[in-house]
Amino acid sequence: MKKNIAVLMTMLLMLTFIPSAFAQKAQVKKDPVKYQVPASVRNISKENTYPNSTQDLPFLQPSDLTKKLINSSKVKIENPDLIRMLNESSINSTPFAIGYRAIVYLGQWPLNYESAETSPNWEFQKINTNYFDNRGSKVPYQFKYVQEAQKFVRGGLTAKIANAEDVKKMMLLKAMEKTHFPLAFETIIGAGTKNDHIYNIPANRLGYLYAYAPAVSEKGKVTYGEVYLMLKGNKKLIVIKNVTSQGIGAWIPVQDYVSFGFASSERPR
Repeated sequence: MKKNIAVLMTMLLMLTFIPSAFAQKAQVKKDPVKYQVPASVRNISKENTYPNSTQDLPFLQPSDLTKKLINSSKVKIENPDLIRMLNESSINSTPFAIGYRAIVYLGQWPLNYESAETSPNWEFQKINTNYFDNRGSKVPYQFKYVQEAQKFVRGGLTAKIANAEDVKKMMLLKAMEKTHFPLAFETIIGAGTKNDHIYNIPANRLGYLYAYAPAVSEKGKVTYGEVYLMLKGNKKLIVIKNVTSQGIGAWIPVQDYVSFGFASSERPR
């Protein structure tokens, strides 16, 4: 009898710990990824001689009618341009709409983008090399970064896809939401841009300071569908037909940030 009671108590204790274990696993999955800027990467927004325009793509707020239409859809709708079009639409109700039925085809749209992986590449594109020959000196030499020529850094989708501009907007919004980096598909580093950080070249050595433009690699899935507006009596619905999904990736530069790599050697590289 005592043995049975001991076994029962052990089982109860195990059952007590199981929910907490599942809760811990769920908590680990829900924790957002923190994207930290390495010490070798510096913000040059104040020093950049080319003033990049801030990429302003706020989440478009749907109107009350648009909210009802979006909620009536079985497929999630996040495309800002589709939401804007619905916001600009007006549908008047009438008390004599009994038996009224109409279907309006709004076209094929990319409806939403689901992000699967967002990872920064801090050395996406080399933009500059500063060099100094200190081999004839017996003391260290200090030098700083100076951008020798204007550099245009362009990102883009990794494959051809329908409605590319709409897809790029959704991917940009998702990447900005996840990383909180100033992202844009195009950015420029102006000639003469400087940074005050000092690099020391030892005596009798050559010094090389490499500068790179960083970018974010965004990968995920875009969902397409044919969008229909259905009017049935006083009801207004969005119906999505022929739903398809496609994997897509993109490189999105980080605006006004530069990644640096310093090296010294006895011989030219």
